[in-house]
Amino acid sequence: MRLDAKRVLVIGSEGNIGRVLTRHLKAVGYEVAESDIKPGWRDGYFMADINHPLDLLPAFEWKPDVVFLLAALVGRMTSEQAASLAIATNIAGINNVLQLCKRHQAKCVFFSSSEVYGPQSDLMNDAVTLPRPNNRYGLSKLLGEQLVEYEVYSCGLKAVILRPCMLYHEDEDTGDHRSAMIRFAANLVAGEPIEVHAGSARGWLHADDAARGIEAAGRLEHYATINLGHPDVVPMIQVAEMVRAYVGADPSLIKVSSLPHGMTLIKRPTLDRQHALLGFEPRVSLAEGVRRVCDRQLRDAGRAIPTPHAADLLRPIASIGKSRVDTEALGA
Repeated sequence: MRLDAKRVLVIGSEGNIGRVLTRHLKAVGYEVAESDIKPGWRDGYFMADINHPLDLLPAFEWKPDVVFLLAALVGRMTSEQAASLAIATNIAGINNVLQLCKRHQAKCVFFSSSEVYGPQSDLMNDAVTLPRPNNRYGLSKLLGEQLVEYEVYSCGLKAVILRPCMLYHEDEDTGDHRSAMIRFAANLVAGEPIEVHAGSARGWLHADDAARGIEAAGRLEHYATINLGHPDVVPMIQVAEMVRAYVGADPSLIKVSSLPHGMTLIKRPTLDRQHALLGFEPRVSLAEGVRRVCDRQLRDAGRAIPTPHAADLLRPIASIGKSRVDTEALGA
C-alpha cells in the first residue's frame, strides 16, 4: 500500500480510540505525531489542551498532512454535569484546531458522534437525515460539525466528518461513565448488577475495525460526512445475556429499566457511505468482540479464562431488520 499522506497527527492520542488508531497508523507505515491533554514526555508526543492551542504549534510545525481530531469532552452525562467545559472544548477547542489545520494546510478528519442524530429517526442516514440531538454532548458535536463544514465551503479546508456509532475495545478504561459494553463486562465479572434499558438496541463496532475506517477517511479526496458502525444491530438485553453467560454471572444481576431522558432507544445507522467511500467493512463479529472484552476483565480480576468451548455461549444473534423494529424481539 502506498500512502499519499505520509505524516499524520493524532489529537486525542491517549484516549480509548486514539490509542488504537495510533497503533494502527504506525503499523501501516505512517509517520505519527501524538497529542493529548494527558501528561507525557516522549519523542513525537506533544502535551496540549485544544482549549489552549499555542501548545499545539510544535506539532503543526512538524507539518502533518492529515490531522485526526479525536479530542473532546465525551459522554452524555459528563457533558451535562460539566456543561461549560463541554461547550468550550467541543466547539471553541475544535475551532482552534481547525484554524491551525487551515494555516498549515493539513487535512482534518473530525471525529463526531452518532449522538448528533437524536431519537427522532428510525434510520440514522448520513446522506439525508437532519440531526436533532437530545443531549448536550450530541449538540456540541453537531455544532463542531457545522464549524468544519463552514471552513470547508468558505475557506477551502480539506476535511472529512465521521460519525462513529458504539465503538468499544477490550483495553478501554472502565467506569460508570463508559459505554454499556465495557460496563456490562466489568460489573458482571465483579458480581455487580447491570442496567439494561427495555427495548434498546445497538450495533457494536470494535475499535480495531474502526481504526481502519478512520485511517481510510484520511485518504478520501473530497469532503463527506460518513457514519462508522457495524451493520448488526442487536437488542441490548441479548448483549447483556451474552456477557453474563460467558463470565458465569448470576442471571439476577441483569436489571431492566426504562430509557432515561436524553438517550436514543435504537441506534441504526445507514452504512452505505462507509462501504462506498471508505471501502470499509467490519471484521470483528459481536461474539468475538464480547469474548475479547470479557477475557480482559476476567484476567484483570485474576479469574480463569473460560475454555474454548465456552465461546459457544456467545451464540450468533439475528440483527434487527433495517426497515422496521420488532418490538417483541427487543423486549419492549
